[in-house]
Amino acid sequence: MVAAAWAQEARPAPKEATEPILKQLEAFRQGDFDTAYTFASADIQEQFDRPAFEQMVKGGYPEIAQSAFATIVSSTLAPDGHAYVAVKVRGTNGKNIEAYYELVLESGRWKINGVASRPDPGLV
Repeated sequence: MVAAAWAQEARPAPKEATEPILKQLEAFRQGDFDTAYTFASADIQEQFDRPAFEQMVKGGYPEIAQSAFATIVSSTLAPDGHAYVAVKVRGTNGKNIEAYYELVLESGRWKINGVASRPDPGLV
């Protein structure tokens, strides 16, 4: 679903859509999963309570859970109003990934609604 929306023609997402991602990554770096959880959308919070969220991130996205470096590559605002943001992440485990985030507006604030990742051997 993320990839299909990513491929649609759209305009760049507002800078505000990237802020929750960077703030969540910083919270993860500090081991502050309580704060990181606040950046998740209502849908994510319905699927995962706070402890399950931490377990899901640590188990499924170790580079995101413990990043050494992250940079925004691109952002797109899709016709459905969702923002899609590509981020290159280097984990403290030495592995590099590309993470593709989907964000939704909730009460005027961008919230992270999902992420897909793949290995990225080309991160500098």
